[in-house]
Amino acid sequence: MARVLKNKELVNTRLATNYGGWMYCNKCNENIGYLCYSTYDRLELEYKCNCESIGRILLDFEDSRIGKNCKDELVVVKNRFCCPKDSEPLITILDKKLSKYEMKITCKSCESTYKKSK
Repeated sequence: MARVLKNKELVNTRLATNYGGWMYCNKCNENIGYLCYSTYDRLELEYKCNCESIGRILLDFEDSRIGKNCKDELVVVKNRFCCPKDSEPLITILDKKLSKYEMKITCKSCESTYKKSK
């Protein structure tokens, strides 16, 4: 069943589909990562692309729950950041395309919110 977006804010960014898939910088059209459709509950991502564009993504759903802050690190499996509790893939950030980023992502299954930055 498709989820219903509550908040969708895309600044200088576009997604391949409504709330997931490939993520692109609007200025240079470079692929900056991949957002897994069904495993995250909320995403906040602010980034600076190598082309100097500043982008932002905020996505959450009507059925999203407030995540619990977690100090655990995301696990990297085949270049995807995954939840350390169940190894579900959440997001891929193409590090070499971004000069910096700050991300908070909440896992749908365990409701933990993870932070990552460069």
